[in-house]
Amino acid sequence: MKKWIGNRISFVDEKEKTSIIITPERSTLNNAMMGAWLAMWFAIGVTLIWSYFALTLTKEEQLMIIVIVVLWAYYLFRVARQLVWLMFGKELLKLDPRGLVYKKDVKGYGKSILYFYDNMSDIEIYVPKTTSIQYVWEKSPWIRGGERLQFEYQGKYIRFGRKLEEKEVKQLFQLLSSKRNEYSKIAKREEKKFGI
Repeated sequence: MKKWIGNRISFVDEKEKTSIIITPERSTLNNAMMGAWLAMWFAIGVTLIWSYFALTLTKEEQLMIIVIVVLWAYYLFRVARQLVWLMFGKELLKLDPRGLVYKKDVKGYGKSILYFYDNMSDIEIYVPKTTSIQYVWEKSPWIRGGERLQFEYQGKYIRFGRKLEEKEVKQLFQLLSSKRNEYSKIAKREEKKFGI
């Protein structure tokens, strides 16, 4: 049976598996504004590209347009990617005796990665102060970051839980920690049973 932590985190707790889904904050107004901005930005880029080929320009003007188009393409990609994430994305976590599986899923696409408990550090919470610039920056719908939970795995930090509120983060942290301990014990019992 599906249970909820806040409005964005759902989980199913089975005998030897816990599945968690974290959805982005769904806001029709934000998505509409980002879509409008993206359409305007696309029109600006098309106009710049047209002007490069259609107008008689000096070498300096051509170079300036090339530089602007490169920046334009970068921001077009970033904002389009964020809009697709907001509309269709979700973070999937699965804990079982083998380890923690994490996937950034967009309409079924994304790579599932298994992290073994023995190679993971403890999961940590990171929530910036609400009065900090970082907190305000990460709350913006244009920004993809804002991961609130992390662990170290073979020298690299794995971060997840995008833009969760502090209350949700604490509840999710408790669930993850308790399930990790439970499944680690099951795995150790299995290893002893089979003499591994």
